[in-house]
Amino acid sequence: MKNPTKHRTSRRAFVLGGVATTLAAPALAQSVNGAGTTEVERDLSTVVRRNVSSFRTLDWQPYFSNLNNGAILVDIQSRALHYWSEDESVYKLYPTSVPLTEDLTRRGRTRVTLKDPEPDWRPTPSMKQRNPEWPDYVGPGPDNPLGTRALHLSWTYYRIHGTHDTRKIGRRSSNGCIGLYNQHIEELYEMANVGTQVLLI
Repeated sequence: MKNPTKHRTSRRAFVLGGVATTLAAPALAQSVNGAGTTEVERDLSTVVRRNVSSFRTLDWQPYFSNLNNGAILVDIQSRALHYWSEDESVYKLYPTSVPLTEDLTRRGRTRVTLKDPEPDWRPTPSMKQRNPEWPDYVGPGPDNPLGTRALHLSWTYYRIHGTHDTRKIGRRSSNGCIGLYNQHIEELYEMANVGTQVLLI
């Protein structure tokens, strides 16, 4: 007669071994998401912060004087985006990607100036200088680095947008923009207005 406990143990060991192997293997790079464009855990002995679940809710009052047109707070440290509707009936909290380095990071007050339902992508001059192999243009669609929606900010080249590379969420990975999962930017896109206040801290 077979020992069911022994069967369960060996199956569990097999599954856990497969998961460990998968986690240890680096993800395949894509053309605009190659080495150096995202913080990927390669050495398991070093800790890389990937905050996608340990968020805390915040009140809007310490950051905004009012909620006219709604408000978006992006916390670079915790890698989270907070949204409050103007009438306070909606509060959302999303995990984000943040800029890859401190010199690419911008903080301060801005606002949504354009809602783009089908974003296309062009590298900025500085991105093209750092990565001359990148394409000059990627049209709307599944391979677009801006994902399925984008909120343009009053700062030139800065956006809150989706991503086709979900490895980036919760990590330092962008050239200055704030990235969300596509399903989250689609939800935020419907709630945010042109004129929505935005604060990056």
